[in-house]
Amino acid sequence: MTVDGVGGPDVQRPGDSLPGTTERLARAREALATAESGGPRGSAGPVATRSAGDTEVPESAREEAEPDPHDVARNIVLRQLTMAPRTRKQLEDKLRLKGCADDVARVVLDRMTEVGLVDDEAYARTLVRSRQETKGLASRALGQELRRKGVPDELIADALADVEPETERERARELVSKRLRTLRGLDRQVQTRRLAGFLARKGYDAGVAFQVIREALDDLPEHQRD
Repeated sequence: MTVDGVGGPDVQRPGDSLPGTTERLARAREALATAESGGPRGSAGPVATRSAGDTEVPESAREEAEPDPHDVARNIVLRQLTMAPRTRKQLEDKLRLKGCADDVARVVLDRMTEVGLVDDEAYARTLVRSRQETKGLASRALGQELRRKGVPDELIADALADVEPETERERARELVSKRLRTLRGLDRQVQTRRLAGFLARKGYDAGVAFQVIREALDDLPEHQRD
């Protein structure tokens, strides 16, 4: 994931942004610039000429009117990555929407992957950490979000392997404790139903959810027997 390679400011969407990306993306942009300066860009080859009457027209002059499709695709990708980290699938979809040919998209994205600007594995691991910390999502919800973003199943499995069951359970306890502040004074069954629905939306399975909820409610003075 990257920072804009065409000079625009860094912009991140609150819903999609992942922490700790700016410095790494700046380094990746440098890597791309260095790599591209040492070899051919896009599909451009040796300078060619064509006849226009008695005049030879340099290839570079024609390119001003006909932009290299690889350059167009590259700039689209870089602008997308400036707004927020993206998976390869998300970038493929955007390029297709913008009318870029699939073979052009493949060449550009392969190159971006090679220099580290597109990295679905790093994206998945970063998203898992971020969504756990900021939204308290459990493995099931994390997996669903990664699939929606086009991360391959094997990379999802690797990223979720880092999630410790006890850490997930502790996060559920924190979520329940915080939500209970808005449910004090309600009937226990109502509290249980609302908390269970809340944790289900976060991706927690029923077994963990009801155990954590029962423990939390048992500790409330209003539900303790004299």
